[in-house]
Amino acid sequence: QVQLVESGGGLVQPGGSLRLSCAASGSIIFGAYTAGWYRHAPGSQRELVATITGGGSSNYADSVKGRFIISRDNAKNMMYLQMDSLKPEDTAVYYCNVQRLRNSYWGQGTQVTVSS
Repeated sequence: QVQLVESGGGLVQPGGSLRLSCAASGSIIFGAYTAGWYRHAPGSQRELVATITGGGSSNYADSVKGRFIISRDNAKNMMYLQMDSLKPEDTAVYYCNVQRLRNSYWGQGTQVTVSS
């Protein structure tokens, strides 16, 4: 079994920053999995924010390019999302995901609210 736990969400003013963390535990060779952040805002579908391969290649949604940075530490089974220049439209529940072949695991999510 694999567990993913997100942390770091909260309330921030527009233009502010947050750093999300995702801790993986259980029966997983973390570095073998592609990891990613997704978000789900009320009234919208869940959308991809960013992904990162085990080797460190990253991919971003156009809406966050230049503002968010995804990273990982395979030795610590950790993934991060540095979010800068936050906008109200970034408000959502952010989910951590890891996947490899047919296996896909999700965290419980962490709320990010960008508001003045």
